[in-house]
Amino acid sequence: MQVFRSINELPPDFSPTILSVGNFDGVHRAHQSVIAALLKRAKEAHARSLLVTFDPHPTRVLRPEMAPKLITPLDRKLQLISASGVDATLVLPFTREFSKTNPKEFAEALGARLHAKEVHEGFNFHFGHKAEGNLERLKEFGKQAGFNVVSYPEMRLRGNSVSSSRIRELISAGDVSTARALLGRVFSIAAHPAKGRGYGKQYTVPTINLSAYEELVPGNGVYITRTRVGDTTFNSVTNVGDRPTFGADSFAIESHLLDFSPFELNEETVIETCFLKRLRSEIKFPSVEHLRAQIGKDVARAQRYFRLL
Repeated sequence: MQVFRSINELPPDFSPTILSVGNFDGVHRAHQSVIAALLKRAKEAHARSLLVTFDPHPTRVLRPEMAPKLITPLDRKLQLISASGVDATLVLPFTREFSKTNPKEFAEALGARLHAKEVHEGFNFHFGHKAEGNLERLKEFGKQAGFNVVSYPEMRLRGNSVSSSRIRELISAGDVSTARALLGRVFSIAAHPAKGRGYGKQYTVPTINLSAYEELVPGNGVYITRTRVGDTTFNSVTNVGDRPTFGADSFAIESHLLDFSPFELNEETVIETCFLKRLRSEIKFPSVEHLRAQIGKDVARAQRYFRLL
């Protein structure tokens, strides 16, 4: 997949296009449905498939105090889009100046600059200055700019709207199982290792600690996970939280590997933690011995889970 960082980078012969514009955070099932239809239409029309997204997320520029933590940081989002088979993604830098583009100018650019013949968007698509543009206006402008608009209704699964905002809510609440259904894959985060305080090795079980991760993480609790260290994947149990039994009061994500084998670990190693199921809340135990006993129960439950897979 080609990745362009400005409209000017698109080659003159990258046309015609069937495209979709959006944040695509999570690249969830609703996004996947739009992308699959877009790819089908591009093949039928002998056109290029193109996604247009933004960096940073628009809310981080316009209302930073309300900006969401991302389900998929940009690199991960581009990996997922590339795996779908899209020809190219245009990552537009989102600035305050760009946010002032009026809806008509934005639509005209899709036709004149991106050579769109069809634009595929979800039912709640908004665009342009102060999000004044909607699907009806896009269809109106599209007639003038030379493209048709294909719209998609809301997708619902398990009583939930398949949307980035709903998935963020579920993950923040620790409901990684429902989030998995809406994403169409396991929610995961990737980071480098960090030096821990040694509580696990000294008092309970040895763990791998992650370095600071600034995007979305599950709510505090204990989870059944899989942990990929470099090219090797381990079954694991992961604690997300503040380790209150030790009075640490410092947030950490630490994983205990169930099927440990020796491996090289350095500050450049990439560790991906995949959250499969929530076991329990994080609580303060009366003693380290009580915590150690509970960890034994958590490990036993995780081992049963993996045996039944």
